[in-house]
Amino acid sequence: PDPCAVDLAAPAIAKAVSELPRDPRSGQGWNPEPVAGNYNECAPLSAVIIKANTNAENPNTRAVLFHLGKFIPTGVPDTYGFNGIDLSQSTGDTVALRFDGGMGLASIVRFRWNGNGVELIGSTG
Repeated sequence: PDPCAVDLAAPAIAKAVSELPRDPRSGQGWNPEPVAGNYNECAPLSAVIIKANTNAENPNTRAVLFHLGKFIPTGVPDTYGFNGIDLSQSTGDTVALRFDGGMGLASIVRFRWNGNGVELIGSTG
């Protein structure tokens, strides 16, 4: 398999998810199976979207960010509530995360790897 292909079944994802603090809303852990993502071992920045392991109607979601396939645990802006990735606005070092506010309104927030960390570079929508 191509190590630079998107791989949402990569073991690094499940490992990172297992290390996350529990969902603050439900008190549950997170489901390691991403609902969306572009995880890629070769990208300076990639992400997966996961949801809380709860049967609630609208489980909390969050993004988990990776640098060259390694989980970025700290120094990341708040990533709760994001529920999709806009692949058309994502590049090797930038991930565009989508937040659907209901009623068909979606906001895009872009995060960029700046060489030594993740920075927020603005939102649209």
